[in-house]
Amino acid sequence: MKTELHTLVTIVTEASLEHRLIEDVGDLGARGWTVTDARGKGAEGEREPGLNTIGNIRLEVVCDPPVAERIAAHVSAEYFEDYAIVLYLSDVRVLRGEKF
Repeated sequence: MKTELHTLVTIVTEASLEHRLIEDVGDLGARGWTVTDARGKGAEGEREPGLNTIGNIRLEVVCDPPVAERIAAHVSAEYFEDYAIVLYLSDVRVLRGEKF
């Protein structure tokens, strides 16, 4: 089984940023993404189900390392100062690497 090394960019942030971030990652070279609802506890406090009308999302992008670095640089420069946001990069091995 042949795998290829790519980078998983994971962004956890306020749901209000979803559309802006999707546009940004697309403009920066991502060929796709996955968005899911997220809740938990962190430096900004705890998000519990049903208590907030606007929750958090987890945006995940599998891409080439250069695209991941562009996304990380852009998000940190544009959003870190004003929004509750966590971003991390992970090396992942994927099948059908041409899709990413």
